[in-house]
Amino acid sequence: MIKVGILGAAGYTGGELIRLLVNHPDVEIVFANSESNAGNYVADVHEGLYGDTDLKFTSELPFNDVDVVFFCFGHGKSEAFMKEHDIPEHVKIIDLAQDFRWKPEHTDNDDVSKKAPNMHPTPQDHDFIYGLPEINKAEIAKAQHIANPGCFATCIQLALLPAAAMHLLDKDIAVNAITGATGAGVKPGPTKHFAWRDNNMSTYKVFTHQHLTEIRQSITQVQGVFDAKIDFIPYRGDFPRGIFATAVIHTDADEEAIVKGYKNFYKNAAFTHYVDKALDLKQVVNTNKALVHCEKIDGKLFVTSCIDNLLKGAVGQAVQNMNLMFGLDEKAGLRLKASAF
Repeated sequence: MIKVGILGAAGYTGGELIRLLVNHPDVEIVFANSESNAGNYVADVHEGLYGDTDLKFTSELPFNDVDVVFFCFGHGKSEAFMKEHDIPEHVKIIDLAQDFRWKPEHTDNDDVSKKAPNMHPTPQDHDFIYGLPEINKAEIAKAQHIANPGCFATCIQLALLPAAAMHLLDKDIAVNAITGATGAGVKPGPTKHFAWRDNNMSTYKVFTHQHLTEIRQSITQVQGVFDAKIDFIPYRGDFPRGIFATAVIHTDADEEAIVKGYKNFYKNAAFTHYVDKALDLKQVVNTNKALVHCEKIDGKLFVTSCIDNLLKGAVGQAVQNMNLMFGLDEKAGLRLKASAF
């Protein structure tokens, strides 16, 4: 059994991770750390877990008793935590925050490093591997430390990377994507109240979203050179979970060849599937799947992709990465049913 510790276990990602791992056939959760909830039953905070676990939150950090630890912190806390704590070398780390996702030379269209200088740590300091299995599977399997991709980044990359593999991304790309409320985390805020969010939608971080940096990094990895802009408009949706993204790519390539390229790119992917018809979000909610579809319209390639932001966009992908790191079936603990209705 893989012995697991979870840090930041009281938030949305922590609760979703526990939900997966209590049913994982090869995992034992040794501790779920939360300073503010220490001593409380996990199921009293994550109430969907009643009857599934008698685990209590703890303020202790028994790293010597685990094989892998998941960081479910807010952004910016993981790097500081590693500087302040000695984690044994044998313990693998999967970080769900953005602290170690990119190298400092990668910046987005509007130079995020100038607008938010704290968003550029140096992942090479701790040898973190970017945990997108569709392009880094072999490296993940050998890794000691994983930087789990962001939710928007996962959905958008999976829409664009097959096109990058065909060297089609040489012009500016327009991307729109809408995310569920859980993507903003569990802490209250003005844009998270039900009365504000219900029957409402809004944009935020237009053209400057921090996930653009890791998207550019992966496109460069696959395509080799990527100088075009990504004009990304994120939307807040009035639903709890899921991401639905669309991208417009200018290309003269033949549609039949493009579709063949997309299918070939994902032919060995465990959870990412090309679909021959238009997508809807409920096909992926509550699963670790990513679905992708594309078609040529008026000389432009229109690509859609969708994921569950808490699963393929966060802890589902983290568990997928854990499975790869420990030589397990990639799908172990992740055979989930979509919330189709």
